[in-house]
Amino acid sequence: MTGPLSTADIREKYLHFFESKGHLRLPSYSTVAPDPTTLFTVAGMQPFKEQFMGAPAVFDGVASKRVTTAQKCLRIGDIENVGRTLRHCSLLEMLGNFSFGDYFKREALTWAWEFLTSPEWMGLDKERLYATIYQDDEEAFTIWTQENGLPPERILRFGADENFWPADAPKEGPNGPCGPCSEIFYDRGPKYGDDTWAEYADTRESARFLEIWNCVFPQFDRQEPLPDGTPVLKDLPFKNIDTGMGLERIATVVQDVYDFYSNDVFAPIVAKVAELSGQPYEGPQSVSHRVVAEHLRSVSMVVADGSQPGNTGRGYVVRKILRRACRHAYLLGLREPSLYKLVPIVVERMGDAYPELKDNRAKIEATVKAEEERFLKTLEGGIQRLGGLLSGLEKGSVLSGNDAFVLYDTYGFPVDLTKEIAEEYGITVDEAGYAESLENAQNVARAGSKYGKSELFGGNLEALDGLSPTEFVGYDHLQADGEVVALVGAGERLSHLPAGSEATVVLSRTPFYAEGGGEVGDTGRLEWDGGSAVVRDTRKTPQGVFLHDVEVESGELRDGTAVRGVVSGERQAIQRHHTATHLLHAALRAVLGSGVAQKGSLVAADRLRFDFSHGAALSADEIAAVETLVSRWVSANFPVSWQEMPIAQAKAAGATALFGEKYGETVRVVSVGGSVDYGGQTVSSMELCGGAHVTRTGDIGAFVLLGDENVAAGVRRVEALAGEAATAWVRERLNAAAKTAALLNTSPDALEARVSGLQAQLRAAEKETAGVRRQLAEAQMGGGGSAAQTRELGGFRVATLKLAGIEGNDLRAAADKLLDQSGADVIVVAGDKGLVVKASKDAVTRGAHAGQLVGKLAAAGGGKGGGRPDMAQAGITDADAALGALDTAF
Repeated sequence: MTGPLSTADIREKYLHFFESKGHLRLPSYSTVAPDPTTLFTVAGMQPFKEQFMGAPAVFDGVASKRVTTAQKCLRIGDIENVGRTLRHCSLLEMLGNFSFGDYFKREALTWAWEFLTSPEWMGLDKERLYATIYQDDEEAFTIWTQENGLPPERILRFGADENFWPADAPKEGPNGPCGPCSEIFYDRGPKYGDDTWAEYADTRESARFLEIWNCVFPQFDRQEPLPDGTPVLKDLPFKNIDTGMGLERIATVVQDVYDFYSNDVFAPIVAKVAELSGQPYEGPQSVSHRVVAEHLRSVSMVVADGSQPGNTGRGYVVRKILRRACRHAYLLGLREPSLYKLVPIVVERMGDAYPELKDNRAKIEATVKAEEERFLKTLEGGIQRLGGLLSGLEKGSVLSGNDAFVLYDTYGFPVDLTKEIAEEYGITVDEAGYAESLENAQNVARAGSKYGKSELFGGNLEALDGLSPTEFVGYDHLQADGEVVALVGAGERLSHLPAGSEATVVLSRTPFYAEGGGEVGDTGRLEWDGGSAVVRDTRKTPQGVFLHDVEVESGELRDGTAVRGVVSGERQAIQRHHTATHLLHAALRAVLGSGVAQKGSLVAADRLRFDFSHGAALSADEIAAVETLVSRWVSANFPVSWQEMPIAQAKAAGATALFGEKYGETVRVVSVGGSVDYGGQTVSSMELCGGAHVTRTGDIGAFVLLGDENVAAGVRRVEALAGEAATAWVRERLNAAAKTAALLNTSPDALEARVSGLQAQLRAAEKETAGVRRQLAEAQMGGGGSAAQTRELGGFRVATLKLAGIEGNDLRAAADKLLDQSGADVIVVAGDKGLVVKASKDAVTRGAHAGQLVGKLAAAGGGKGGGRPDMAQAGITDADAALGALDTAF
């Protein structure tokens, strides 16, 4: 290696390498999981589950059995280790190359070896690379030893707990694609530890031997075991490859830094934390610096992908991560919202690879700041709660570990802060009991985070045992009286909730719709004599117990209190979007065909989102046809009705079942009482649905279908707006068009013609300018390239030329001309901000490599670049310095 590569350079090299091996480069999919098995995308292969199971490998209309990605993944099973160790992250960038029934082990392992060891790519020392394989995988052993030349003593064999993916899948699952794997390790040298590879075989822990790559060979479909527990592994329709390299890990190796937090992405974030807090990054407090830096990177990414802090599902996870960052910021002395000031650094460091960060920077900053403000307010409630607990204890006594954990889990109150305040009262904290309660909570989280499973609720639901199903009256009433039958916080029953506290409330009777079928849970208020609370979300258990996530505003809420529930006005907007979702589903099937199947949905007050199976992007005509069909239903003002019936009867009537829903023997069927025509076919809408709807299609109002996007292999996503949201969207666009027209001195109606005329003028000006630049370049080059300086370097005749005012395509054209005219083997042409290197075919045959040369010159000139052996280019800031590095570059 000529010098440490940036994280961005490594990412780009990896993707470029596998493009050179015939892989289709795809952008990262969202952190929001593309299927319902997990809340978030947890592995690079997850978006391709259907292809691993045999579905056609077609992406935006392009067929390819080889794919490469840099995928952003979120994993929180061991979130408490983030910051406490130097290698745990909640957000991971997984560099992956995948094969769907194309190549297999030999190519995967030999290409991994080539990428890691070739000077053109990573250039790692072969003598410092090691591997592990599954205990019975003789094929992998042969490839490593005979193809790649890895000595047998540098290969370790492990069982399914270490070298099978998912771990222990043959016996424990989950069901689905699985297979053996081979991991690649790098020996970082004695300054990172004095252990040996043989010792790693016993400890399986090392700071010196760092795993950087995992080659997974999914060749089995794990199914339900036999009654005696015998694993059932069926061969997949074809053999696959799922390879992943952690970008944070390989950057640590290539940049030769001690840990993740010292690489070029994390270091400036950590430095900003130290600057804001005034606390140096050293000693025990450095844990807090790392937690804040890592979690802000994670939250920035998931918020950019559309997730928001909440009290359930993905929102609960986002809030958990962000509040952990807030707690550690508090420990560093930050008493005002400050973490949002880190967002610009995350965007600056990662926004080129993930443009959604740039597009949503303001939204991310606002979300983080608002949650910081909420946390600091909640922390005040925790201080009051702790004061009440301590005042009831005598000096010298012990605060229970579970009380300390409830403060941590419910109020986000750091245990270190609890200990500090308790000491002022002469009271100690049962740290062992706290650790036990924390471990129990972590076990619940881990049980829900294993691939193939998900945890729907953020706490222990045993506290809800014995409660009767809630009476739901929200289809017909938006206000209803009920009684508090349970107050739950941190998985425990509570007797009362003081002002400022947050918890879950169970009512005997409720008008609040619980999240389900893609529809968000209702929000609103609870009111009672002497107090009120905000309802921030509503969900329910499989047993039908409705859970209202509330924050008490005033008064005290007690078990048994009579309350009135008032649903917010957002419900009407939600109902419009839900009925519009049904119509959209029917319209998509009519326009695109019966192969359209729902893959997920979101029904909210401000928009609807609909995921469906389809292999190609929608054309403008298809989008217009779908939008027109829905508008026809709206204009017809058909009645919308619902009734309960046996599920067999509903299916016989043609009702469509919604994705991800589980149905009992009796189901609720929502029907639109009228059909519309599309190309001679009659299109109607009848779906199984427990959601809230308008009573007539005309209540939907305006409907606007926004563009579609690809969210997973073979899965498209559309968003749409209904009612006031649609009207506001149209008004914003009309205003924008009017402002643009005014800037161009025309009217909105004539805007297209005006822009067209300006484009024609621009093309003419560009053509004229291009001619001037060509003349300028030719004048500077001299006849036959006589202005170039030519000399012998490294056995090659090298011609160099510096051109002022010439960049981009003109610089490349000048390089082509100079190569033809000068007769040189290698030419180097520098502009004010650019550099082009070209090599003749003969020079390439003799070992010249333009890509490697341009990298060295660009580094000297304050830039970076790369390319093929025959042609490469780079951006630079100092042309003289770049050309001056030629003597040492060969």
